[in-house]
Amino acid sequence: MILNEAELIRWGKSIGAAARTPLFVLLRGPLGAGKSVLARSIAHGAGVEGDIPSPTFNLVFRYPSSRGLEVVHLDLYRLSDPDELWELGWQELGDQDELVLVEWPERAEGMLPEHRWEITLGPVSGDREARTVSVSRFGVPQHLPGFPVSVSL
Repeated sequence: MILNEAELIRWGKSIGAAARTPLFVLLRGPLGAGKSVLARSIAHGAGVEGDIPSPTFNLVFRYPSSRGLEVVHLDLYRLSDPDELWELGWQELGDQDELVLVEWPERAEGMLPEHRWEITLGPVSGDREARTVSVSRFGVPQHLPGFPVSVSL
């Protein structure tokens, strides 16, 4: 599927609005693919208000939402060793009330949760606004809304 940035944001908000916890959403793709855009959109849809910066330098941010759940946003790009995950509280993630968003999950291979969604984003050659998007399910995670559908008449 190919989505432009507005469609990606709209889809992210629908994911956040429909999210039932615990839910792990892992975001894969190269730098600039839109992982942070999608993560922010999911968090806003889940009821997080205000700015949601990329956690690249802090590695993890926690946000309370107006829906009573907590959005946990991790960016593992700077991890050099999977053992560093324990310092981030990795083993405690997935509490009943947590929506966990993980950018660069390949840094945690072998330690990923059994029940999760993985969304892979990629650039579209010649179109800076468009992203290829694919979704994979592992185990039996909570529901994830499908792609937005646009109808032209």
